[in-house]
Amino acid sequence: MYRLTIGDFELTAISDGTYPLDGGAFFGVVPKTLWSNKVSSDEENRVTAGLNSIVVRTGEKTLLIETGIGNKLPEKMAEIYGQPARLLDNLQAAGISPEDIDLVINSHLHFDHCGWNTVKQNRALKATFPRARYYVQQGEFRHAHENQRDSISYLHENYDSLVESGRMELVDGTREIVPGISLEVFSGHTRDMQAIIVRSGGKTACYISDLIPTSAHLDLNWVMAFDLYPLETIESRKRYYSRAIPEGWLTMFTHDPRLPWSYLERDERGKMVLKQKAAGPS
Repeated sequence: MYRLTIGDFELTAISDGTYPLDGGAFFGVVPKTLWSNKVSSDEENRVTAGLNSIVVRTGEKTLLIETGIGNKLPEKMAEIYGQPARLLDNLQAAGISPEDIDLVINSHLHFDHCGWNTVKQNRALKATFPRARYYVQQGEFRHAHENQRDSISYLHENYDSLVESGRMELVDGTREIVPGISLEVFSGHTRDMQAIIVRSGGKTACYISDLIPTSAHLDLNWVMAFDLYPLETIESRKRYYSRAIPEGWLTMFTHDPRLPWSYLERDERGKMVLKQKAAGPS
């Protein structure tokens, strides 16, 4: 468990576990001779990916950013990715119950980012966080139902019932949903993937999701094969770095298995590097 403060807000990193991903897909056109210097792979060329969620306590609201893979994967997908399903246990270990959560924010709706949105009880789907209001971009929800290329990445039971009941709100572009918590689209991985920006006391943290999935993906051109719009990923990274570096933002990594967040800086060659670990386990 990792915990730190951003101004008056408390951030706690909570993991849903780890899962295997194909290393070639995770790093796209980057040769293995390069990415293997940063991460290790098994005999099947798979790397370990994390499932990092963030709990934000503002003093008035408790927010959960991202809900991992969950426990509802179809059998074939569970064979490929496993089903760690550790989020609720790790929330409990941090003293947080599902009833404590006021808002749930999904950066996008791929299965590994919204799996615990719902749970099955007696074959019926229910909101895992019974008091929470959920948020995602409306373009992302539309894409989940209209796409072809990455249709395997979407499981409608993670969100359809929430939208139908009015519990999940579909956002159109940039918006502050509560004081200090705003949403902003950074396209590339999907057209309407949103970042969650946390501001308090003159400090800023950003859950940038799959735009920069791990601390090994800092280079502008190290783009995943999963990205639907890789050239837009590069431009969105440029836009993100142009603000995050001079303003000293904390960057939160959705899939890093060891480091949920860090500050970034440019080295003497102009390359993006980790500045420091923001906090250790608590």
